[in-house]
Amino acid sequence: MRASDRAYRAIVEEIQSGELAPGAVIGEVEQSARLGVSRTPMREAIARLVADGLVRQQSARVLVVAGFDAADIRALFETRRALEETAARLAAARGNRARFAALAADFRAARPEANNSAADDYYALIARFDEALDTAVDNAYLTQALRPIRAHLARARRIARDNADRLRASVTEHALIADAIARGDAELAAHATHVHLHHALAAILSSIAASPVSEGPA
Repeated sequence: MRASDRAYRAIVEEIQSGELAPGAVIGEVEQSARLGVSRTPMREAIARLVADGLVRQQSARVLVVAGFDAADIRALFETRRALEETAARLAAARGNRARFAALAADFRAARPEANNSAADDYYALIARFDEALDTAVDNAYLTQALRPIRAHLARARRIARDNADRLRASVTEHALIADAIARGDAELAAHATHVHLHHALAAILSSIAASPVSEGPA
């Protein structure tokens, strides 16, 4: 893995986990020393973070981790809905049906509400589903557009991670999407994706409203 990719992934994971909180300064020199890479690959990694909207320019010489509030999440889901419903339709028409049938079975067996390890395994399963979706879609423009959406999505998921009822519902919704793709039913796949995103957004916004702590404006 290139040094710039390694630095990018490390910082993305820290932003997604909350270890690097909104407003945290992302300095090229400091991050280079901390992650053990030279300044050129770090500069490339930071440029990608800015392009993805995870880091923003606070002033002429200061970059910080972007905030992530309810308005950001609504905008994220507006874009996500357009892209993922299209991806589900295309996957149903083009995808490997056996692969999605196997994923549907894995979703039905998942119990992410059991403990933190099970939740982590569930999000890894969603990542496998996303990878299968990208392969099935076979459209570089669409998959490149989804990449920053997914980077932000991990931050949104963290907000509602402790909602056991939502996790159980998410399992059922993902299984239905995967089943629809496996059967080649493009309209059902898109509709199931729409329903899943509607419920996911509602749960995240509800969690934000119930919490006194906000990640702040972008």
